[in-house]
Amino acid sequence: MKGKPWRLTRQAEAALVDIALWTLETFGPRQAEAYEADLIDRCEAIARGEAPWQDCRKVIDPRLPEGLRFTRCGAHLIVFIDDSEQIIIVDFLHGRRDLPSRLIDLTRRDE
Repeated sequence: MKGKPWRLTRQAEAALVDIALWTLETFGPRQAEAYEADLIDRCEAIARGEAPWQDCRKVIDPRLPEGLRFTRCGAHLIVFIDDSEQIIIVDFLHGRRDLPSRLIDLTRRDE
């Protein structure tokens, strides 16, 4: 099953690069490549409708925009919007971050 097209916001692209660089420096190239592949695979599963997800408003903060969702992959949460045409990957956030504050700040920014 192919699913919807998906894309990364600039913020998500920057976060993915940061994750890859940190993992490379901390664990080496094999682990960095494997983890980046896991994150991309999860994005593809989101696009196919096969990844479990939770509603950010219900789980994190009711002030967040309608339709903002997340799924876990390793130590990170993949924050995304599933609109009628595509999946928009908004950001990759470490699970230990202050998620309510980070998501509210993120949704106030322009892409």
